[in-house]
Amino acid sequence: MPLPSFHMIDGAPRPVATFSHAAEIDGWVFLTGQMPTWPGEPDRPLPDGIDAQTRRVMDNLVIVLEGMGLSLKNVVQARVYITHFERDYAPMNAAYQSYFEEGKLPARTCIGVTGLAVGALVEIDLLARRP
Repeated sequence: MPLPSFHMIDGAPRPVATFSHAAEIDGWVFLTGQMPTWPGEPDRPLPDGIDAQTRRVMDNLVIVLEGMGLSLKNVVQARVYITHFERDYAPMNAAYQSYFEEGKLPARTCIGVTGLAVGALVEIDLLARRP
């Protein structure tokens, strides 16, 4: 069995902890949860509100996917973490869903948490598969 490979993607946001942007083994690509931070501007304030933060997170995930030669069409599973579940679940869903083709949503788990790094409202990680 091959060993996993670990990837840091040029142009993706600077990690907020000790991790790779993605790890890959046997065609499976595990994308680390992205925060709503700005690529190339780590000190810029986070976007305001759950809609803007969800879109920034999804845009960051697209950067990592594209750096791996993949797209959202390769995503099979997502995990979403939100800090204000009752308030933010519906608007997060609307923003998240807009990134995928109708009827082609990956499997997903959404978890309410008490806090996230950098004071974010949302974090999303993905599992993708190479064709």
